[in-house]
Amino acid sequence: MTFLHLGLLLGSIACIALVDARYRLFFWRAPLRATVVVALGVAMLLAWDVWGISLGIFFREPNAYSTGLLLVPHLPIEEPVFLAFLCQLAMVGYTGLLRLLGHRAADRATDSVTGEAGR
Repeated sequence: MTFLHLGLLLGSIACIALVDARYRLFFWRAPLRATVVVALGVAMLLAWDVWGISLGIFFREPNAYSTGLLLVPHLPIEEPVFLAFLCQLAMVGYTGLLRLLGHRAADRATDSVTGEAGR
């Protein structure tokens, strides 16, 4: 049993949280709303996983990188952590892109008012 996969997932969550904290994009902008969004996303994706497991589509093969701890048969403890990371990454990326596009639109509006477009 090794905690490599779980450790890397937790490290990745921490790195995205640092970006989030620096730019106040998601959790640091609206913590309660962000927690609800991530919780709902993880719950929906876990339900999908359980459904896929019940149909025999998803299964887990033992490997040297994960803990081997299972929440239910074929659902490793790393899965909800990965799904939380996936939701966090998607929302930080989405809110970051919205901010970037908002700044670009504001810059274009300022340029058109001041007549400095094209410089």
